[in-house]
Amino acid sequence: MAAVQDAPVEADNEKEIKTETLNDAAGNHASAAGGVIPSPPVASTSSSGPAKAGGPGSEEQQTLMAVLQFLKKNNFVGAVDVLRREAGILEDSDESQGQELAASALGGAEAGDATCTLSRASSCTTSTPAVAAAPAKGGEDQPDVNVVLSAYSQQGDPALYQGYYSGLKKFVESVLDCHRAELSQLFYPLFVHMYLELVYNNHETEAKAFFEKFSGDQECYYQDDLRVLSGLTKKEHMKGNETLLDFRTSKFVLRISRDSYQLLKRHLQERQNNQIWNIIQEHLYIDIFDGMPRSKSQIDSMSGSLAGEAKREANKAKVFYGLLKEPEIDVPLDDEDEEGENEEGKPKKKKPKKDSMGSKSKKQDPNAPQQNRIPLPELKDSDKLDKIMYMKEATKRIRLGPESLPSICFYTFLNAYQGLTAVDFTDDSSLIAGGFADSTVRVWSVTPKKLRSVKSAADLNLIDKESDDVLERIMDEKSASESKILYGHSGPVYGVSFSPDRNYLLSCSEDGTVRLWSLQTFTCLVGYKGHNYPVWDTQFSPYGYYFISGGHDRVARLWATDHYQPLRMFAGHLADITCTQFHPNSNYVATGSADRTVRLWDILNGNCVRIFTGHKGPIHSLAFSPNGKYLASGATDGRVLLWDIGHGLMIGELKGHTDTVYSLKFSRDGEILASGSMDNTVRLWDSIKAFDDIETDDFTAATGHIHLPENSQELLLGTYMTKSTPVIHLHFTRRNLLLAAGAYNP
Repeated sequence: MAAVQDAPVEADNEKEIKTETLNDAAGNHASAAGGVIPSPPVASTSSSGPAKAGGPGSEEQQTLMAVLQFLKKNNFVGAVDVLRREAGILEDSDESQGQELAASALGGAEAGDATCTLSRASSCTTSTPAVAAAPAKGGEDQPDVNVVLSAYSQQGDPALYQGYYSGLKKFVESVLDCHRAELSQLFYPLFVHMYLELVYNNHETEAKAFFEKFSGDQECYYQDDLRVLSGLTKKEHMKGNETLLDFRTSKFVLRISRDSYQLLKRHLQERQNNQIWNIIQEHLYIDIFDGMPRSKSQIDSMSGSLAGEAKREANKAKVFYGLLKEPEIDVPLDDEDEEGENEEGKPKKKKPKKDSMGSKSKKQDPNAPQQNRIPLPELKDSDKLDKIMYMKEATKRIRLGPESLPSICFYTFLNAYQGLTAVDFTDDSSLIAGGFADSTVRVWSVTPKKLRSVKSAADLNLIDKESDDVLERIMDEKSASESKILYGHSGPVYGVSFSPDRNYLLSCSEDGTVRLWSLQTFTCLVGYKGHNYPVWDTQFSPYGYYFISGGHDRVARLWATDHYQPLRMFAGHLADITCTQFHPNSNYVATGSADRTVRLWDILNGNCVRIFTGHKGPIHSLAFSPNGKYLASGATDGRVLLWDIGHGLMIGELKGHTDTVYSLKFSRDGEILASGSMDNTVRLWDSIKAFDDIETDDFTAATGHIHLPENSQELLLGTYMTKSTPVIHLHFTRRNLLLAAGAYNP
């Protein structure tokens, strides 16, 4: 139910909400049968009086008794003892009925303690009050606990469900405007759970009538979910339905001001509408905040995900979003003189070095993680040479801004009858890879230098290994070609990613595997098998070695190239993971999902440290700003949302695309955000203005929301249309030229 996790409450308010917290599962669904019951993350503090007899307290005790009976029946002796001790229940009293327990355990001065311990004990069970003593349906010989813990128990006359829902609707429409928007959030989750309750209890006719009458009232962004729901018309359909399972087991989160919540509670108590109250207690998590109620636009900007908004506590963890200190590398001046002798090389070299690295090579960013927080691969000599090349390129980098937009070079895949599904460029923009629906991966060189394989083992033995040009000699000139085809997958390839050192290429496929290819031999080195279903995306870490994958099984996996088993598994999404992205410091990874949320995971411990809600469709693209402070996400709703990682809040909304935003990329210094879409356009946005317009003082910790400015048109710097080519990948070169790619769609 409503977990109160903000400022201290006044005494009278405390009495009102004391009994509600008894049934607060706080969104956790640990099974009481698994041993010692853990304490919940949040608990309401003090209780100052005995629970009223026959109120919610006694119902809670019935639930507790049923749990005890279940534990005893299954011989969980340790759990029984712990639960009994915590709740202060005598050994013989649990044999008695729940009503008798109410009199014995809550009598006298110990009432307050018992109330608290009961809230602790019950917070880990998906219990519902008022059904503990209900008989099992259909004459089956079931223990009470099965009724208590069942998904949707029969709780009222099915013919009255329409009346219950209509009554609440009339009430919400009659309240003041400031409360109406907040209380309207209840309609969708209540509609779903009431419908499922009718279906679960075999009231097909009533369920159909209920659905037809009220489904049209729901917000438009829930239409896809309602389509799935409309197919569930019998109890048998509910078994094994993943969407339903998620909706049933994860509490729908609503964020409501205290004033609106009190208004709702008073109405339901006056009407004695236990049906709706029970659903709110069992299936909803109401995050109450002090302060002014939110407006309709503020609520709409954050709603739309499969399980409601994120709890405020979900975005409170500390995130080290700063960049790691760059290794000291001396740039040889000789090379600089050879390359260009126009002006003094030395000062030119030092200035851009500071610009491109943001002076982070000199001092540690206070928001950065420790250098050794996660083990990163050591720099090889070839990596150091590449860093030097990068710094030289940075001296020629164009400074972008509203007055100096990047040139855009578009790579169009013509006659891609194999079905282009994914594209990636190397960091130095020398190679491009494409994944295709015919299960092949193709690699092209976009420079005059052709792709060559290493010679055979017999030929390598004949080479003088001491010669200066040994790296050139090992390459087989006969194999030189502009492109290579990599065979190995047995299903469409949905993601490709080059390693930072350009030696390897990752690909993921419908066949459930991620493959690592050598770009020296153009052969498959490893097939990583961990996913049981299609893998939709994979990405290399900015430092190489680690990579992330996500797919239909809703679990993202972190791998290392030299381990055939995943190092971490990130579970929490309620639908397919559709896109993945490493943070620039490689300590975090972001995942976007068809459940319409973006999650940020800590690689060190596997914890989810941020949950961002606001998209109205599956998320297909993610991009971190170069300074690591911000995240952009694009989805099928055509919107690009901007997030402040440190504060865990949405800070911007870019509207303009009319179809799925399939690719996002920040320029090398973060001044421009480019977005590519299935609407055949590339759009450029002024990211500096978008981030600067938001003052961090606007962030209100109490309410956890800000008012987003409607300034998409001011931030839009340019729209560039293709003839008929959806944009599926974007890439900024080291000099800030924008490369885009897609397959021509005749």
